[in-house]
Amino acid sequence: MVGCLIVKDDEIIGEGYTDPYGGSHAEVNAIKSVKNQELLKSATLYVTLEPCSHHGKTPPCCDLIISRQIPRVVIGCIDPHEKVCGQGIARLKASGCQVIVGVEEALCKLHHKRFLTYHTKKRPYIILKWAQTKNGFVAPKNKNSNRPFWISGKLSRQLVHQWRAEEQAILVGANTVTKDNPNLTTRHIVGKNPIRIIVSNNKKLSRQLNVFNGDAQTILLNTDEFKKGEPIGTQICDKLYSQKITSLIVEGGPKTLDYFLSENLWDEARIFEGNTDIKQGIKAPKISFDSSEVLSVGQDHLWYITNKEA
Repeated sequence: MVGCLIVKDDEIIGEGYTDPYGGSHAEVNAIKSVKNQELLKSATLYVTLEPCSHHGKTPPCCDLIISRQIPRVVIGCIDPHEKVCGQGIARLKASGCQVIVGVEEALCKLHHKRFLTYHTKKRPYIILKWAQTKNGFVAPKNKNSNRPFWISGKLSRQLVHQWRAEEQAILVGANTVTKDNPNLTTRHIVGKNPIRIIVSNNKKLSRQLNVFNGDAQTILLNTDEFKKGEPIGTQICDKLYSQKITSLIVEGGPKTLDYFLSENLWDEARIFEGNTDIKQGIKAPKISFDSSEVLSVGQDHLWYITNKEA
């Protein structure tokens, strides 16, 4: 969501943020919140992302700013959307408005990282997540039931459900669906369920599996229908981009995670290390990084890794 403040004589007189998709933009809500509209003619509007200049679900914010005769606009970062991309700034300047761009730009880009990645890289913002034992396994070699083998603790699993609520979609492979029968929902917290993406090589998945329980939308991606000889990770990203998926958390097994690791198609990795070992198992993915943040979650360790080369 874009954030907007309107300031007059060093006092905030209006503020707003973007409504859910299709609703009013931050600038509109901020301008509406100003009780004395005459004050706008000598105020400064601060906004985290360049005001739009095209008709979409709503009219152009630039036109509203110009019509209210706001003389100064401070913008955090440029909107890379092909229908904006500097045109909003140009229109404001052409109207005589003083425009300053790049104030707290790094923080604004961090805040809008999902939106910016979607429009600049033509793929979702991708977060990889897995849990591994202290000796580097993600699961036992042989599992006797179609229930998850828990490596991380209860607090970590609750945190994962919070992460799911923060992203638009979640992706796993067919093996995870058949072996663990996960729900892939946010049932441990109060939050919106993500869209469930299942990657399968034309396996016949039983409609009795939890991913088909109707709690959230489920999309199947059949890799047998992908172009032969082209990287699977790229094709997955292309499919999700075409369906307007802006952010994705990947919780699959090593094979599914490797679709993204091998092509460097990831932005963050969040790795739990549980307080347990197993003698034989499936090895965790290998990941190289320059720096990371390590936190304690109950008895688990959690690594936050940012891909600076994505």
